[in-house]
Amino acid sequence: MPNRVNHFEVIGRDGRKLQEFYKKVFQWKIDSNNEMSYGMISAPEGGIGGGIGAAPPNREPHGVTFYVEVSRLEDTLREVESAGGKTVMPPSDVPGGPRIAMFTDPEGHLIGLTQTGTMRG
Repeated sequence: MPNRVNHFEVIGRDGRKLQEFYKKVFQWKIDSNNEMSYGMISAPEGGIGGGIGAAPPNREPHGVTFYVEVSRLEDTLREVESAGGKTVMPPSDVPGGPRIAMFTDPEGHLIGLTQTGTMRG
């Protein structure tokens, strides 16, 4: 069974401004009532949920990333490395959120991973 995309994020220098932009343009309901002020978007019927916020200090100041659900982050990162990708964030627990990791593909695109059974919200 293929792994599904289960989350997306849009990050930038001004997370609040981005949240307001996407609220206005797409009428998305964005909840940023959390310790990171990261705006969470609930999945509409047939869609996937996501988030909008400020870029963390260790990331590029802007970007769009999608996250793929996998059964074990460590196993998938080994596959990524053997296929020519590079781990850029080892498995980590997001406060109040899922267990995630990130990698770049051979062309440098940043892709996120979430571990099955750890996505909350």
